[in-house]
Amino acid sequence: MSLKGKRIGFGLTGSHCTYDEVYPEIENLVNTGAEVIPVVTFTVKNTETRFGKGEDWVERIEDLTGNKVIDSIVKAEPLGPKIPLDCMVIAPLTGNSLSKFANALTDSPVLMAAKATLRNQKPVVLGISTNDALGLNGVNLMRLMSTKNIYFIPFGQDDPVKKPNSMVARMSMLEETIIAALNGKQLQPVIVERFRDGH
Repeated sequence: MSLKGKRIGFGLTGSHCTYDEVYPEIENLVNTGAEVIPVVTFTVKNTETRFGKGEDWVERIEDLTGNKVIDSIVKAEPLGPKIPLDCMVIAPLTGNSLSKFANALTDSPVLMAAKATLRNQKPVVLGISTNDALGLNGVNLMRLMSTKNIYFIPFGQDDPVKKPNSMVARMSMLEETIIAALNGKQLQPVIVERFRDGH
C-alpha cells in the first residue's frame, strides 16, 4: 500500500528527548506523498527544555509538513466530522497522555484529534515514550492495546538497568506500522528490542 494522498494527522506530546527520532519519520511520511497534518499539545508548544524551545519545534514541523499546527482543542475537533483523517499518529506519546487517552480524558488538541479519528472508525497509531509503561501505567497501556482501531509502533525497554519500567517505540518502524494499521493489522512483533542495528 502506498501512503500517497493519505491524510495523516501527526500528534506530538511532551517527550522532548524523543523528537530527534520522530522528525525524520515525519519527513519520510511527507516524502511518500502523504499529507501530514501536525497537532501539538500545549506542553509541546509552550515548554522550553534542554532539547530546545517549543516554538522552534513547532516551526520545524510546520516547515516539514507545509501545514500550520493544530494547537487548540477547538481547531482539532473538525478532524472528526468535517475534515477526517485516514490515520492519526501520536509519536511520541508520553505516559501522561497515554493514561488520559486510555481513560477517555480529552484535554489536549492531540487527544481530541485521536478521539475524532476513532469516532470515524479510522486507525490511531501510537508511539509510546514513557518511564512507567511497566509500572502504574501498565494497565493503561494494556487497555489501549486491546482497543479497536488503536495500533502501536513496536516498542521495548530503552534502559532495562537504570529505568526498568521505561519503554519507548522504535520510531523507525512508523511507516510500516501505519500501512499495517490502514489494513486493520497490528504490526508484529509489537514487543521488540528497543534498538536494532545499533540505532
